[in-house]
Amino acid sequence: MAVSSVRVPGKVNLALCVAPRRADGYHELVTVFQAVSLHEEITALARQDAEIGLQMTGEGSEELPCDQSNLAVRAARLLRERYSRPDLGVDLRVRKQVPMAGGMAGGSADAAGVLLACSQAWQLGAGSSELSGIAAELGSDVPFLLFGGNAVGTGRGERLRAMPALGRLEWVFALAPRGLSTPSVYQRFDELVERGVLVPNTELSKRSLDALCSGDAAQVAPELRNDLQPAALELYPELAATLEAGLFAGALAAVLCGSGPTCAFLCTDADQADRLAAALATAPEVRGTRRAHGPVPGPEVL
Repeated sequence: MAVSSVRVPGKVNLALCVAPRRADGYHELVTVFQAVSLHEEITALARQDAEIGLQMTGEGSEELPCDQSNLAVRAARLLRERYSRPDLGVDLRVRKQVPMAGGMAGGSADAAGVLLACSQAWQLGAGSSELSGIAAELGSDVPFLLFGGNAVGTGRGERLRAMPALGRLEWVFALAPRGLSTPSVYQRFDELVERGVLVPNTELSKRSLDALCSGDAAQVAPELRNDLQPAALELYPELAATLEAGLFAGALAAVLCGSGPTCAFLCTDADQADRLAAALATAPEVRGTRRAHGPVPGPEVL
């Protein structure tokens, strides 16, 4: 039976600019993605029946369902549906490293990896454009995880434009002891807009974009932006103290990852990042820290 293994990075949003809610309930986004060196490893072993099985190990895996509600299983099912091959089966094995439910797209990385690994294990010969189209149906972040490096995302984040992947940025990620619901964060964002507390603006100047993709931490730091951060901090006020603690300990800049609750800290170099990770590990609302760098390439076949 054919087998394929791939490694897919997680992500951080260098900028996340959010427009008011559309009539269909979605929000137009302008976001700058960066792939970072925390990876999910996905193995697909083709089966001779039509069953799709999933086993998960690693970061937070004990809290995740392995049934049809898991995005990895949904990715495999959607791929065979698009190729009109309901007879195809697969055993999926996922080894997780990206923090779970923290805004770093671990589940989306799993889905992207499943699309790639199953396409190979099932010998479908799917091209990047076909897989990207399927990825967009699974979630806004999934197409970028097929992409890697730096990219600007528009629409819901699924329409991508490659950007220079220069330099090396050193990151520390502080993990919170509890999660935040993405729909709840967007709902609170909408409430803040309705109350006039937030004035949405998805404009991202060329100067800001060039700085964010420069690979120079000193240029990137003042341009980091997350329009969902005020909403997330209203729902989880303790995160403000974590962000402040990281800045006090020497981070160049601090920002929430996606809809949170993971806090991302940009550092001047690897030594400072190591010191910051150690300092934050004992902060009151931090259950652990992770070190990473970016930008890194997209999926790698193992």
